[in-house]
Amino acid sequence: MAPALYTASVPVFLHYLEQARGLVAQCRTQPDLLEAKLAPDMFSGAQQFASAAGFALRGTFPMIGERTPDFPEAAMDYDGVLARIDFAHERLVTLDPATFDGAEGRTVRHIAGFAELDQKAGDYLHLFAMPNFLFHLSMGFAVLRQGGLEIGKSDFDGLHDYPQGFSF
Repeated sequence: MAPALYTASVPVFLHYLEQARGLVAQCRTQPDLLEAKLAPDMFSGAQQFASAAGFALRGTFPMIGERTPDFPEAAMDYDGVLARIDFAHERLVTLDPATFDGAEGRTVRHIAGFAELDQKAGDYLHLFAMPNFLFHLSMGFAVLRQGGLEIGKSDFDGLHDYPQGFSF
């Protein structure tokens, strides 16, 4: 049986990175949608998805006592965002569940904005890393939806199903 923090992180991040990839891929013919922002002081859609990919790595590697991998240089455009998502996915699939043995007892020291925090690994994952991952993924989704891309909840989570033409 896989350690609890592995099960609560890696499979979830992998699932939603696949969803993020699918959302970004739908911008293939309209890559300028990724440049949009919900508000002037917010990240662009591209940066939101890139930040989500970053939190997938930032949310796992510190829990196993490893340094978070650095993303390769890539433009903050359609191809660059897909490269970041793919990089995060490739790194996560290499993680052995056994490396999470004892993670519950680790303390993760990290920066949240300008705050320096020390959190037990479970709190770090559940109260910081996962919420931030989902925040940036949701904001990226919202940018694309606001920009007119016809996407819905099923595109976000890969689980919901609604009939064609359904709306709330």
